[in-house]
This record gives sequence, C-alpha cells and structure tokens, in this order.
Amino acid sequence: MEFNSHMQQALSEARAAAKRGEVPVGAVVVNPAGEVVASAGNQTRALKDPTAHAEIVALRAACAAAGSERLVGYALYVTLEPCAMCAAAIAAARIARLYYGASDPKSGGVAQGARVFSHPQSHHVPEVFDGIAAQESEAYLRAFFSARR
Repeated sequence: MEFNSHMQQALSEARAAAKRGEVPVGAVVVNPAGEVVASAGNQTRALKDPTAHAEIVALRAACAAAGSERLVGYALYVTLEPCAMCAAAIAAARIARLYYGASDPKSGGVAQGARVFSHPQSHHVPEVFDGIAAQESEAYLRAFFSARR
C-alpha cells in the first residue's frame, strides 16, 4: 500500500476548530485500507466537555463506525502531539500508527511530559511519527493564541 499522509485533512479540521473559537487541533482516523473513517477538530467549548479533544472525538466516531472499541491496524493523524489523556485513549484503542505535527512541550504526553507510551503500564505502543506538517500546525496554534493575548 502506498503511503498517503492525511495531515492536510487534519489541518483543515484544525482551521475549522479555530473558526469556532476552539484551540486549532485536528485529527483524522484512517482504516487499514487507507480510507478516512473519522475526522474532527477540538470541541471542548462547543460540547462543554474537557475530554472533547480532536483525538477523542475522532476515536469515538471511528469506534462507532467500526462497531468496536479497538481500532487494530488503524492510523491516527493529529496536528499536535497528543496530551496524556489522548495518548492513553490511543493506546486503549490499539491504534497502530500515530502521526503528529507540532510538539507540545507544555502538555504533550508522547515525547514530552508523561510519555504515556514509554510507561510500563501502557498496554499498547503505536508506531509514532512526529513532525508531519509541524510548521503549519505550529503556525495555526501561534496565531490562535496570539490573537487572544
């Protein structure tokens, strides 16, 4: 199967989230056949739900579509390094590959902070690919937060 990055769609979800006043993070879930099965942007404000990060919303939709709590063989593309909560959900869903854009030194849970997948209690560790469209992801985040300062 030929590699096809779905980061542009994740960035589109991030842009849409920013327009709604949400932190601009987007996520896309791709099945083993390479088909997009779910995509979402952050919805914490809209849903008044602190767990409604883009990754969680997309994972919930993908699990519903798959009819399973496990997404074995699936890939997740996200514009920002997942936080510890999202990394734990990625492990629980058994995502095979995680692709993310910008690093998150403040709240990241993969390469920064909690490093969930490195923890001995992590039941599953996906392959992780970072830095995919990182500059574009970082630019959206910088613009969003600078407009609010």
